[in-house]
Amino acid sequence: MPNISSIIKNVRNIMRQDRGVSGDAQRLEQLGWMLFLKILDDKDQELELIREEYQSVIPERFQWRNWATDPEGITGEDLIYFIDHPTTGLFANLRQLQSTHHPRRAALVREVFDGANNYMKSGYEMRKVINQLNGFDFNSSEDRHIFGTVYESILIELRDAGNKGEFYTPRAITQLMTQMTAPKLGERVLDPAAGTGGFLSAAIDFIRERDVRTLDDEAVLQQSISGWELKPVSYVLGLTNLIVHGIDVPDWHYIDSLKTEYTAIGPRQQVEVILANPPFGASIADGVETNFPASFRCRESADLFVILMIQLLKPGGRCAIVLPDGCITGDGYKERIREKLLSDCNLHTIVRLPQSTFFPATVSTNLLFFEKGTPTREIWYWEHRLPEGQKSYSKTKSIQFEEFSRLIDWWDKREENEVAWKVNVEDLKRGFDLDVKNPNSAIEANDHTVEGLLNQLVRRQQHIGELVAKLQSSLIQD
Repeated sequence: MPNISSIIKNVRNIMRQDRGVSGDAQRLEQLGWMLFLKILDDKDQELELIREEYQSVIPERFQWRNWATDPEGITGEDLIYFIDHPTTGLFANLRQLQSTHHPRRAALVREVFDGANNYMKSGYEMRKVINQLNGFDFNSSEDRHIFGTVYESILIELRDAGNKGEFYTPRAITQLMTQMTAPKLGERVLDPAAGTGGFLSAAIDFIRERDVRTLDDEAVLQQSISGWELKPVSYVLGLTNLIVHGIDVPDWHYIDSLKTEYTAIGPRQQVEVILANPPFGASIADGVETNFPASFRCRESADLFVILMIQLLKPGGRCAIVLPDGCITGDGYKERIREKLLSDCNLHTIVRLPQSTFFPATVSTNLLFFEKGTPTREIWYWEHRLPEGQKSYSKTKSIQFEEFSRLIDWWDKREENEVAWKVNVEDLKRGFDLDVKNPNSAIEANDHTVEGLLNQLVRRQQHIGELVAKLQSSLIQD
């Protein structure tokens, strides 16, 4: 069995020798479309075996098996000519691909190659990369399982390649949010900020393990997973991710979700489950905010996504979303957005995460869980703490799913303890401020930085001020 981690490492080193590939972002884009073609062809060959009438949408000449699998095959200038020729080349043909028998699959291929580029200038180095990628067998369940782990390392690289942190959510977080939201077979699951498909692949695994027993069940699952993504590299990697997870023709769209016509979203567009980590602090297209009701218009992408997701949920629909502290506090439009969230939905749980959870970013983040249809009466908070003896999460010590075992055990029991507390909505500070600190914690565990200690001091002073105000109020009433 090939060492898949070694294959990825070898590919990285080979691409660094090519003068056309400049930096990690271009290398990942190059790897993205090559992996896509390889995986698509592996899946096509599988489908050809189990479906008698199945035909690949890729023209025979451009199928990976016919030009890439021979280690002594086309190389050098001939390979670059085959890929890049403006009329007969692979890119030129796949960018205008049509298919009468599988039009949706052909449309996905067109979208991938319309937004992709071949940066490699040396056909000899490209042949070396291709030969490395042929070490994968994506029709092998063992290779698919191992590749899931390696794929995560690719996404981490994508996160570190410039300013692209919005593409990656730690697997432990996607697993927790999916398990606590518990999507069921037949429910439509949407991620309108899908990145590389981490939430959707977690949902596929969750539903398949619990509910899929027959081919008809699998057919229902195939039609119930949807993702929207704007960034071209993450779009390709996410599409590839869903194909690896067995979705034959992913409902995967290369669009700006915030341009979705807000007032046109009705029952047919609404879904039962939304799982998402929308980009925060990201720039939005000019004029996008005018798509939303006037009282919610702003330039902060995460805040607009909250309004969009509320609209996209069916009555009774469930949502789990990652939001920074900046979205759960603040006045003006932020206050109005929180008021709408609390009046239209039951925001039943907020999980507060350490600042280093999304390393290398050091932003305080929260997991919000809510259901649409009834107003919020009370909110349960859970403070997730770093493992004992660990001062922060890092590249080598990332957050692990096992750390949430106590939270999962607590979820259905809901009792207060040193990391769990309940807040009535009427007791929230002015402006529906959701940035509620743990009243049961004498000191925040493991936060011994200067910034952390100063934050603790400020919070203690705020807490003392609140207690004094309550005491004064009670004395006045007496």
